[in-house]
Amino acid sequence: MIKPIELVIFDCDGVLVDSERIAARVQVALGAELGWPLTEEEVVDRFIGRSSVSIREQISARLGLETAAIWWERFEELHRVAVDTALSPVEGLPEALDAITLPTCVASSGSHEKMRHTLGRTGLYERFAGRVYSASEVSRGKPAPDLFLYAAQRMGVAPAACVVVEDSQPGVQAARAAGMRAFGYAGGLTRAERLEGPDTVVFDDMRKLPGLIAEQ
Repeated sequence: MIKPIELVIFDCDGVLVDSERIAARVQVALGAELGWPLTEEEVVDRFIGRSSVSIREQISARLGLETAAIWWERFEELHRVAVDTALSPVEGLPEALDAITLPTCVASSGSHEKMRHTLGRTGLYERFAGRVYSASEVSRGKPAPDLFLYAAQRMGVAPAACVVVEDSQPGVQAARAAGMRAFGYAGGLTRAERLEGPDTVVFDDMRKLPGLIAEQ
């Protein structure tokens, strides 16, 4: 018997705030400058949905620790500037949040500092204040289930009663590994087929989310 939903867990980048396009654009530019040419699709496959530790490890393996440190410092600087000038909520997201009556929280690969910045710039931080969890608080980032299990534990809800809203392949994999149902948002950079899988509903319009949750 399927357990009724008691908690909706949102990823942040690409689900709440339309930041993945900004991040991908910056990563492509830095790769061209620092010696690792990457297409946007390669950035999505390698970096989107993963923790900063995982991304830095990949860059270090390719270019060395020193270049990886320069890359990440430049990324954080350029990303912050772009966020301050061009960031907005994901289209339809504010309306979806208004229509969802279940408890919600955020569980993201990003740091608390980054989330305070991006959610704050888009007026969303207060909607989730006190219910924001970062991969920096667990030992393994996505696609491991640790972050989602941690968020559920902190919110006092069993994993089987949680649904996760994600836009990346590592994210939906982490949700499944945690024993949670997943909603894969395909309105961003990740192709729909990369989100498909067991216990996963793929959708491309955030305004549809409240109705999809109600059907579970």
